[in-house]
Amino acid sequence: MNGSAELTRSLKLWHIVVIGLGYMAPMAVFDTFGIVAEETGGHVPAAYAVTLLAILFTAASYGKMVRVFPSAGTAYTYTQQTIHPYAGFLVGWASLLDYLFLPMINALLTGVYLSSVFPDVPTTWWIIGFIVLITLLNVFRVTVTASVNSFLVLFQIAVVILFAGLAIRGLINGDGLGQVLNVRPFLSADLSVVALLSGASILCFSFLGFDAVTTLTEETVDAKKTIPRGILLVALAGGALFITASYFMQSLFPDVSVLSDPEAASAEIALFIGGSVFQLIFLAAALSSTLASGLVSVTSVTRLLYAMGRDGYLPKKWFGYIHPRLKTPLLNVLLVGTLMLAALYLDLLTATSFINFGALIAFSFVNLSVIAYFLRQKQEKRATDWWGYFLAPLIGTAFLAFLWGSLHAKSMILGLLWTFVGLVYLLYLVKIKGAKLELMKFEE
Repeated sequence: MNGSAELTRSLKLWHIVVIGLGYMAPMAVFDTFGIVAEETGGHVPAAYAVTLLAILFTAASYGKMVRVFPSAGTAYTYTQQTIHPYAGFLVGWASLLDYLFLPMINALLTGVYLSSVFPDVPTTWWIIGFIVLITLLNVFRVTVTASVNSFLVLFQIAVVILFAGLAIRGLINGDGLGQVLNVRPFLSADLSVVALLSGASILCFSFLGFDAVTTLTEETVDAKKTIPRGILLVALAGGALFITASYFMQSLFPDVSVLSDPEAASAEIALFIGGSVFQLIFLAAALSSTLASGLVSVTSVTRLLYAMGRDGYLPKKWFGYIHPRLKTPLLNVLLVGTLMLAALYLDLLTATSFINFGALIAFSFVNLSVIAYFLRQKQEKRATDWWGYFLAPLIGTAFLAFLWGSLHAKSMILGLLWTFVGLVYLLYLVKIKGAKLELMKFEE
């Protein structure tokens, strides 16, 4: 088995943007709307705006680290290089929760969506079919994944635009409870800052896609320029889609209590503004969302596993292997596809709990990595450097600290248990097996 092959640089800026948006799943705005509307008292767009502003600080930190450490390892590599190799491993290990369980969530959601349309077909079949499909697509070159994902993302954007058009028509005709142009979804007399931040803590996980693209750094042309630009564009484009869609939903339904089930309001809202035909289109977009997100999340986790295998933290012959013709970490793809079958025995709450912990670990340590890297530099530091490399990531960390405080207890317990398993494995690797782990060298 030849493991000397390397990842090939073939992705351009537009690839990175659509892959990031696919991971973020634009249709997710409809799934969380009812919950956040109740949490914020009818100010979902404002909560998205606050979340976007806060998340841009962390996005900027990712961009800074990519320029210095252009590796597929993302938060794992940044922590390894700036804080300590073993801390890097544990961050990478925790981040695996995010990347491994997201495709499982998408598999579960696909089963739910399709079972609602075809109740006679066992949900298990849909889940297995989903897993097989995204595994096969990831076997081929990363440009295949990007091309398929582009179609899926463009379809979702088209549905969001169609939704906005139908919402405007409904508001003009007086079908909804609000007006076309009004500031209430953003600002009103009963706006609570505490409630707004609570809503933002839920919506933060809608922005996960901007960090996932950093796992594709070694497959991107001129990565030091392309990836930071892509990160910013993904965050801004995703934020614009989320704010726009939630604005029109909130304008239609200033008070979501009129809905029969605010926590599962998307299908009801689609039926209300576009009838049964649009509801079917809406369902198709929701399915394309789970497929796109599942597809790129498998791509991301296989690259993270590759980086950890290449560095010797995982068995190199397997995890560090690149297929010489396909230029993909083929064995990792097959392994992840097999692990995804665990979705057959999981529920959505458990899988989501794992994701939230892993994402917050990655976000937090990327900000801390920027600060550590800055403080270790011996050259003279200007005022702009103190802002960009110390204060900005510190603000990002402060927002994440708030999110840590609102994390569900189950997420914390499961995440800590997983991290403990990683710590035991690391001790075995270093103390018992006597592994000698070296840092990768980067040109600055």
